[in-house]
Amino acid sequence: MSLVKAKLISTDGGGTIEFMFNPNQLGFTQQINLTKNSGARTGRGLPKVNFAYPEPCKLSINDIMFDTYETGESVLAYISQFEKALNFAESGEGKEKRPPTYLFTWGATQYIRCFITNCTYNLTMFLEDGTPVRAKVNLSLEEIDESTSQPGMGTPQPSSSQRQGNSRGNGS
Repeated sequence: MSLVKAKLISTDGGGTIEFMFNPNQLGFTQQINLTKNSGARTGRGLPKVNFAYPEPCKLSINDIMFDTYETGESVLAYISQFEKALNFAESGEGKEKRPPTYLFTWGATQYIRCFITNCTYNLTMFLEDGTPVRAKVNLSLEEIDESTSQPGMGTPQPSSSQRQGNSRGNGS
């Protein structure tokens, strides 16, 4: 069996970002938005809570390694893919009004349709001439509504074996 790389597949015509090394952990956060009415109280004196709507799922992927030591090329070429996703208004002629969207996949699992909200990286190895050849990247991704992505892209579906467990892979 060959190694399958994690990817951010563009859903709106941009480039796919393939991870050089797969992550060792995916962190999902999901919460619900509440509204509290301070005037109305329950029988125990607590504020009455109304359930508004769920917030988008957030995915954190930390310590993604990029290493170009063997080739001697700058690792910044890989990092620039993430920077382009965050500096979307500066690239292109039309000055886009929203960031590029992606589908985060790893093997047969399609996790979330998303955009990159945060990217931090540390350059951790350099050649004698100062060329950076190793980096650790941390990404924050936020789920988007299907209607904001490319037409014809359906909701991501887990494979039949993953439907039996939790499709987001955070244990059940």
